[in-house]
Amino acid sequence: MSEIMPAACVIGHPIAHSRSPMIHGYWLNQLGLKGHYNREDVLPENFAEFVRSLRDHGYVGCNVTLPHKEAAFRLLDRASARAQHLQVANTLWFEGDVLCGDNTDVEGFIANLDDRAPHWDTHLKKAVILGAGGAAASIIVGLQERGATDIRLVNRTIEKAEILAHRFGPTVHPTPWSDLHQSLTDADILVNTTSLGMKGQAELDIDLDPLPRKALVTDIVYVPLETGLLRQAKQRGNPIVDGLGMLLFQAVPGFEHWFGQRPTVTKELRSLIEDHIRGVTP
Repeated sequence: MSEIMPAACVIGHPIAHSRSPMIHGYWLNQLGLKGHYNREDVLPENFAEFVRSLRDHGYVGCNVTLPHKEAAFRLLDRASARAQHLQVANTLWFEGDVLCGDNTDVEGFIANLDDRAPHWDTHLKKAVILGAGGAAASIIVGLQERGATDIRLVNRTIEKAEILAHRFGPTVHPTPWSDLHQSLTDADILVNTTSLGMKGQAELDIDLDPLPRKALVTDIVYVPLETGLLRQAKQRGNPIVDGLGMLLFQAVPGFEHWFGQRPTVTKELRSLIEDHIRGVTP
């Protein structure tokens, strides 16, 4: 009788661009484990049915990406504290017959900064976040956990920023885009959570002159690896961190749930994904 190998997947729509199979495939090979990790393109109207039948599809769990993260949370039998706080889940697994879920985006964001800019939070007080979508919520929580006491949430639609500020408390200040220039003054970190600067999208065109040169600038966009924002910040002497590490580190907890060993984000793995993004490998 052939051995049944555990399998997991990433569910999204569209999903062909996902590099998650490369990441988990690398870890399976590195750790000498038998298993599979696949992509599943699932329409929103079919998502709930697919998740309820994960085991019928042969999966022990899954990652969830756009546009399904909020729907995934609503399907859970048991949610982690972070998933409950954010009302979003991106990592699902089974404990017996119980469908469990977590939000690992916060962990991914913070671990990336710890890895690429050690001690970045030593004097953290004021943060500026660009954008007020789902990613911004995870960034807010991560920055609050590390001690930020003044978070300026800058968005072109101020109503969206106000909704997040109401959810996450008085340290979050909804800020219109017209006030960005003033908001950058005395900031300790600037985070872009919008899609501006991503390959195929318009560039993020902002004036960094008011930003202190010691302030860390980071972008959750990782294609390209160096966005226009990061290039501009580097040219003026600011420390920068790209978004690739967030993708890598958020994947760690799921792999451990599904395949039983905690993997490591290595330089070799990062180089592998960097080369793929740059088109060095097919």
